[in-house]
Amino acid sequence: MTQHRPDDAPPSGQHSPSPAGDDEPRTSLARRRRRMRIAPMSVFPTMCTLGNLVAGFAAIHYASKPLDYLGPWDWTGLTFAAVLVFIGMIFDAFDGSIARLTNSTSELGAQLDSLADMVTFGIAPAYMATVLIGRYVGAEGDINLIGPEVDSIFGRLMWGIAAAYVCCAALRLARFNVETPDASAESHLIFRGLPSPGAAGAVVSLILLHQHLSAGRFADDVPIEFIRGSALAIQLIVILCAFGMVSSLPYVHVINRYARGRRSFGYVVLLVVPLVIFIWSFHYVLAIGFCAYAISAPVQQLWRLARRRKQADVR
Repeated sequence: MTQHRPDDAPPSGQHSPSPAGDDEPRTSLARRRRRMRIAPMSVFPTMCTLGNLVAGFAAIHYASKPLDYLGPWDWTGLTFAAVLVFIGMIFDAFDGSIARLTNSTSELGAQLDSLADMVTFGIAPAYMATVLIGRYVGAEGDINLIGPEVDSIFGRLMWGIAAAYVCCAALRLARFNVETPDASAESHLIFRGLPSPGAAGAVVSLILLHQHLSAGRFADDVPIEFIRGSALAIQLIVILCAFGMVSSLPYVHVINRYARGRRSFGYVVLLVVPLVIFIWSFHYVLAIGFCAYAISAPVQQLWRLARRRKQADVR
């Protein structure tokens, strides 16, 4: 049966002109395929952020050194790794301040900062914790006994704790990017959840203190049971800090809250006291300070609940 085309149809082999609206998807697609132009980046904040990233990478490198490794000043690989994490923390503190001071904050800088923080305050502390438990609790310092493929339930559990810390750090950083309205100091007075540098500081400072006691000048006086028990206790701190990062507990920004702006002469004098104590025994001060910061929000929350319950009982 022969088919006939309508009178208004174009001849065979020809196409009717496409409506103007059909060109819009093609134009939109072409625009999406164009390379987005990136605004010029500020040099000093970017270099600080990259310094933070390199410090985290170097921390992982030194943490992988063998148990008998001794570098300058007789530091172990884990000692070097811990110091490098704190160096990364200094870079992280300066990049945002410099960017705000020079009015050069940008979305690209914020994303780059989160990527660097993920390495230095997420992956590096978790890896250091697995190395610590493998060397001091495993058989003859074999770190290969910790992992998802080993037959030991203990080895899988220790690796799972580190993996949970990494995941919580990633979630914490992603939530911070979404919830923070801008880069101003006023938006950084209160953190929702334990900040990743604070969590890393609590874990790494305890590892640094552990190395100071177990591999430093006190090594002969410290019982092996304490060395192994403290290595296990640090794993508990790791998982608690992981939960703290994804919690909704309010944490203050210490620098912006207590060291920003003009202060009285007496206030500045009071800051000298902890500085002197820090120089005198920084291993203990770092561990106490960061652990106190990590538990500050839960303690305040429990204090508020206790006061509300007491007030309800009085009524």
